[in-house]
Amino acid sequence: MSKKNITIVIAEDHPIMLKGLKQELEQAGYTIIGTAENGKEAVKTITNLKPDIALLDIEMPFLNGFEVMSACKEYADLNTRYIVMTYHKQRNFVAQAKKIGVHGYLLKEDSMTEIEKCIATVMENGNYYSSSFSENLESHVENELKKLELLTPSERKIVEIIASGKTSTEISDMLCVSPRTIQKHRTNIIEKLQLDAAPDSLIKWAKEYKS
Repeated sequence: MSKKNITIVIAEDHPIMLKGLKQELEQAGYTIIGTAENGKEAVKTITNLKPDIALLDIEMPFLNGFEVMSACKEYADLNTRYIVMTYHKQRNFVAQAKKIGVHGYLLKEDSMTEIEKCIATVMENGNYYSSSFSENLESHVENELKKLELLTPSERKIVEIIASGKTSTEISDMLCVSPRTIQKHRTNIIEKLQLDAAPDSLIKWAKEYKS
């Protein structure tokens, strides 16, 4: 498919960056059919215009890029593929992107060449993560996320609550079970996730890989 036939919507809350990215993509030959400066506007624009690609900033007012993608996925007639752009290189952002099924993950420091490589890969039904990420990071995140499959639904729920910073006593109150039961769950979770014995190892893991 030629570049001019690839339709793109850009969502970015910084007007100067939005204008610059739009100009660069248009100069490269792509067709920009819409822009948005916040998450709510992005959902409306994407669902109305149905672009091939939605290029989303992760941090936007009202809805972030991940929330925009989740909202748009509710529309069955959309075949849009989603690329997020961000300054964040942390594992928890990469993990969240992988879990939600983002098609491309770019850093705002990436060159236009890298952006075009990402678009081309995504348009061929592939997934693309910035070359700034090492293969080791992607592999590590993928392996850690697979460990969630070892947990029972109750254990996954507890991991999610632990990520919010709740204590065992607070979790037991929330779930109407005894603190001893929660502690047993925590022990089982730590074993399944192959975490070390450090007191904060589980909460650190939960905050990075929570579902």
